[in-house]
Amino acid sequence: MNCIHERARIEKAYAQQLTEWAKRWKQLVEKGPQYGTVEKAWHAVMSEAEKVSELHLDIKSALMNEDFEKIKNWQKEAFHKQMIGGFKETKEAEDGYRKAQKPWAKKLKEVEAAKKAYHAACKEEKLAISREMNSKADPALNPEQLKKLQDKVEKSKQDVLKTKEKYEKSLKDLDHVTPQYMENMEQVFEQCQQFEEKRLRFFREVLLEVQKHLDLSNDVSYKNIYRELEQNIKTADAIEDLRWFRANHGPGMSMNWPQFEEWSADFNRTLSRREKKKASDGVTLTGVNQTGDQASQHTKHSSHLSVPSNTVQSLQSSYNPFEDEDDTGSTVSEKEDNKIKNVSSSEKNQSYPTEWSDEESSNPFSSTDANGDTNPFDEDASPAMEVRVRALYDYEGQEHDELSFKAGDELTKTEDEDEQGWCKGRLDNGQVGLYPANYVEAIQ
Repeated sequence: MNCIHERARIEKAYAQQLTEWAKRWKQLVEKGPQYGTVEKAWHAVMSEAEKVSELHLDIKSALMNEDFEKIKNWQKEAFHKQMIGGFKETKEAEDGYRKAQKPWAKKLKEVEAAKKAYHAACKEEKLAISREMNSKADPALNPEQLKKLQDKVEKSKQDVLKTKEKYEKSLKDLDHVTPQYMENMEQVFEQCQQFEEKRLRFFREVLLEVQKHLDLSNDVSYKNIYRELEQNIKTADAIEDLRWFRANHGPGMSMNWPQFEEWSADFNRTLSRREKKKASDGVTLTGVNQTGDQASQHTKHSSHLSVPSNTVQSLQSSYNPFEDEDDTGSTVSEKEDNKIKNVSSSEKNQSYPTEWSDEESSNPFSSTDANGDTNPFDEDASPAMEVRVRALYDYEGQEHDELSFKAGDELTKTEDEDEQGWCKGRLDNGQVGLYPANYVEAIQ
């Protein structure tokens, strides 16, 4: 029972470790630079760990709820405890052997006593003969003393004969009860053998059940886990991932280049920086330029497209960052007025030609993104506040612009986390580079 209980604890601990490992690395992969089908394949490895963890928890439950309980119940049925200690079955076996041995053991004691007496008589006879032989060679002894020695020899010989006869008789009596003794002992022995056979057969049965619970190689769900894992990994396609990255983050991504816009007298209000950064519930995109078939389809519909603000986090306001500050302010003012006019016009079911644009579409060179962050091209952008951080794990830089550090090392964070989960920092030796944001924690 202790053996099975310890194995169940091991299975539970292993399952918990697999779950914790899968949870931790799933978060790291999600926050890391992986993408596409390779990221899905990597997640499949963590899913495998979670599913195997469930199987090992099932093993733990089977060991404790089935095998452990089965042995426990069998013990109660097969071994009954006594008030004075020990088991009833043990006492019955010992009493059975003792009862079968009692008659024969009594005769055996008589044989041992007769044997001891016979050997003592033989020893005494030998001593008497030796003394008599020595006295014949001693002229100092008188005839009376010599006669006493001879009488002693004669008496010892008679004692030897008597003890020998008694010894032989006790042996015959012992031989007479030996068959009955053997029969009684064998009966008790067979009873113990039958009890032991039940125990051995039960243990064999339980161990086979334990083997079935531990053996995952014959479990269909276990095989399906690794069949599915293999399929998920094999579906990883480097060409497909590169094509996706090119279309979303490379030369193939959609562009919205600056275009010529006519001046309007209605552009007469200038927004403050606080108003520019103020979040709105939604934005109205107009005149988004399309390429190919999309452009021809777009001209058939209204130029107005309402999009919730949370879906255009990647869009950036399109006023030109290369203009002076004053020009920039007037441009924003004009954009805001146009936006208001567009909303009111839309309410009246009026449409504008697609050539007209409010410039709130995504300009990749915008000086202010949708979240109100400063333009990375502005030279006068204020640097981020430096923060001291401590490494939680070891990290070895994979590129020339990445930092390497050990768990417990301290460094200075100079730029906050970007969309890919990377921060910029500086080591105490002056080296500057990038590192994963989730590998450090701020020093309080």
